[in-house]
Amino acid sequence: MSSTDSTVAFDLTDGVATLRINRPEARNAINAAAMTDLRALLDQTAADDAVRCVVLTGTGKVFSAGADLKDAAAGSEGSFAAAGPEAMAALLAAIVEHPKPTIAAVQGDVFGGGNGLVAACDLSVAADGVRFAFSEVRLGLTPAVIAVVCLPKMKRADAMELFLFGERVSADRVRRAGLINAVVAPESLQQQLDEWTGLLGKGGPLALSGCKDLINMVPGMSRPEAIEFTAELSGTFFRSEEAAEGIGAFLQKRPPRWAQ
Repeated sequence: MSSTDSTVAFDLTDGVATLRINRPEARNAINAAAMTDLRALLDQTAADDAVRCVVLTGTGKVFSAGADLKDAAAGSEGSFAAAGPEAMAALLAAIVEHPKPTIAAVQGDVFGGGNGLVAACDLSVAADGVRFAFSEVRLGLTPAVIAVVCLPKMKRADAMELFLFGERVSADRVRRAGLINAVVAPESLQQQLDEWTGLLGKGGPLALSGCKDLINMVPGMSRPEAIEFTAELSGTFFRSEEAAEGIGAFLQKRPPRWAQ
């Protein structure tokens, strides 16, 4: 199943929903329409039991150039500036809080706010040769909103260097900084995606969502809060139908039949 509109192309194949930013003429810059379309598709895939994971990628040579600066400078009603940083923050939150695993497939260069889209995803792989830049400082801006999702993944020293210099750097540089998981040859990007989505397919859908909750919530809790939360979560899963199927399959030495 697939569809295309002016800002985002959508495809659902074998449980993998692909959201492809589709503004190559604008270097896949994010304007109000793109944010609206991405939010709608994220909500749609979150509610669709046929979706096991979500891949976010771009069309053409750029993954995303971040905020649509041309529209912002023009001050139009549909501009990024008019829509407000709050809309971008809500979009990033929708990616982070999505109940299904999310993967950024970085096929092209990433600038400014595009780094936030990558960092908000649970996993990320970039094609060797693409460039990343936190270019905000060279425009008199700061990577304020995207810092919320970028900084938890990045080492402090690397974040200082990349934020303050605004230089274009290699995919391997941001991998070493902690922003992305892997760098592969461009022709191997789909192979890496297939490997990851295959591995995700072996896990229980609810268990995958529970793992995301642990990773996103536990580090911000006090120890007593974390112990209470994790004990309750663990008990809930042990009593679940999904765990009954998973444990039963393990004991019977067969693949689990996860409910969709």
